[in-house]
Amino acid sequence: MPVQAWVWWQQLALVMAGGALGAAARFWLGGMLFRQLGSGFPWGTFAVNMMGSFAAGFLAIWLEDRGPSALYWRAFLIVGVLGALTTYSTLMVECLLFARTDRHGNALGYLGITLLAGLLLVWVGARLADMVRPPAW
Repeated sequence: MPVQAWVWWQQLALVMAGGALGAAARFWLGGMLFRQLGSGFPWGTFAVNMMGSFAAGFLAIWLEDRGPSALYWRAFLIVGVLGALTTYSTLMVECLLFARTDRHGNALGYLGITLLAGLLLVWVGARLADMVRPPAW
């Protein structure tokens, strides 16, 4: 098998393993927040999307110029774990459910706060990584 194909298969395995962990974390956290805070607001989806935004910003910068291993860490952490942890489709379904129950203001507010807070957190994560990461390897 050519080296390039082998690297691709290794990355795929890492994405799948990370995806399993991220999906399990989303399921667990969503259920826990639902039990603790109720169903009035989709706290689980909001929480994982905010955590994922911060972590993605941090990791994207932290892994810059980190040599060949960064390719594997990106596949595992950003594409796998964070890709499965965060969820755009669930955000959209929850906005749809708000709108279908005549809570249009809730839908717009939830969407707006998610987008604004997500952008802020990805930026804060990136800035923090810039401040704390050691020099390139």
